[in-house]
Amino acid sequence: MMVSSPEDPVESLIRHTTDSRVCWLTLNRPASLNAINPALREHLIQSLLDASADPAVRAVVLTGAGRGFCAGADLRGGPAAGERIPGDVARTIRRGAQRLIAAVLDCEKPVIAAVNGTAAGLGAHLALACDLVLAAASARFTEVFVRRGLVPDGGGAYLLPRLVGPQRAKELMFFGDALTAQDAERLGLVNRVVPAEGLEEAARTWAERLAAGPTRALALTKQLVNASLDGDRATAFAAEAAAQEINMTTADANEGVASFVERRDPRYRGR
Repeated sequence: MMVSSPEDPVESLIRHTTDSRVCWLTLNRPASLNAINPALREHLIQSLLDASADPAVRAVVLTGAGRGFCAGADLRGGPAAGERIPGDVARTIRRGAQRLIAAVLDCEKPVIAAVNGTAAGLGAHLALACDLVLAAASARFTEVFVRRGLVPDGGGAYLLPRLVGPQRAKELMFFGDALTAQDAERLGLVNRVVPAEGLEEAARTWAERLAAGPTRALALTKQLVNASLDGDRATAFAAEAAAQEINMTTADANEGVASFVERRDPRYRGR
């Protein structure tokens, strides 16, 4: 969590480019290690919604400008200390951090986090909500909340146990120690650790592979995996059968089968 410099123009908060069917979203508040203020949060949510709906986008990469990925929630401009109205905090969390994490989890395109530096608090949860996580060797992940006497937000107590189990999650959250990229990979929080200078290329390679894939099948697979962590076997099996039924109506599914029969590489078009 960082205290920022004066407010940035909204249009500069995220660098947004689309290249080879990959949408690159770069958090652009480097002076505050890309700490998330309300304007940045809303801009990022909308960008994810737009990418999800845009047929020209078939994968998303989320990264940060400068030496940090995201230092968490920006405390500057928050509510002043004093008497609180019951429910205010819960409403703020629901409308803010939880909506942001949900936008990543619900995005219909695969989202890759390219963690280039510090990922703390909500920033760590933003990375861990992504479908795949690449980290520079210099990156650090920190459950910083306990250091401030706070309870984790942004879905941390939902995400972490599903990635590392309840005891490891409690260790990370109870102590708030910084976790190196290598330790994060060992625990299963990170898919790959790469040299800092190779992070962008590694993210590009994976994203372009995903962008060339069967987009609807990937979206349905993402939904199945995410939902499987919350339901029983019967529910998971029913969802799998329904997803197969939906997917077999797509042109990419027909192309995949035809390419196998014809012994050639498939040419997926994202529909």
